[in-house]
Amino acid sequence: MTQVPHIAVVDDHRDIRDLVSKYLQQQGYRVSTAENGTGLRRIVETGAPDLVVLDIMMPGEDGLTLCRELRSRSGPDIPIIFLTARSDETDRVIGLELGADDYLVKPFSSRELVARIKAVLRRVNSLPPQRAARRPGVVRFDRWVLSLSRRELQGEDGVGIPLSTAEFRLLKVLVEHPGMVLSRDQLLDLTVGREADPFDRSIDNQISRLRRKVESDPKSPTIIQTHRGGGYSFMPEVFAD
Repeated sequence: MTQVPHIAVVDDHRDIRDLVSKYLQQQGYRVSTAENGTGLRRIVETGAPDLVVLDIMMPGEDGLTLCRELRSRSGPDIPIIFLTARSDETDRVIGLELGADDYLVKPFSSRELVARIKAVLRRVNSLPPQRAARRPGVVRFDRWVLSLSRRELQGEDGVGIPLSTAEFRLLKVLVEHPGMVLSRDQLLDLTVGREADPFDRSIDNQISRLRRKVESDPKSPTIIQTHRGGGYSFMPEVFAD
């Protein structure tokens, strides 16, 4: 990331764009603004921002559509904070499932937005780098084939192994960081994001369930290994199709 973080603000209301942009610039950020998806694409093409503040409710291409497109093109490399005028959880849940890192409900204070931006950038910068080659449709490891697009795990015999949403997200993160020791907090951030409870022990339970599905002997795991201090690593070599 550049020394001065570059923030893209995308909102169809000019007064909101101008207000947010002015405040962020006062806080030392470099800011680009756009009123729609065309403007956002132009910003990304000329130099990917360090974070996007993205309004959900926009005419034409809404924020959810743009988030999906940005994730398909850039993966998780560009953090996204959603702005929504709706207080119900529907947009929030959909946005987080699409890969948004945080959200704010309108009306919001500029100080809270800056606090959220700082928190997201701090969290993203503390995570291990994404392996660029790990964004194919299918990956293979050990005796398993994992389809990232269909969210399916198959054995070498072609028999499918059911995965819950949480198990799939965790396995996807592990195959994207082979050989790296990831702490529980890092795994929570990479799989759950802002919604993670710092005292959440669900990662341990999900690891146990995954081991029962992919290990030849879950009591003596060779695929997902435990490290002293609460970390886990994915040991097999990963091949991308």
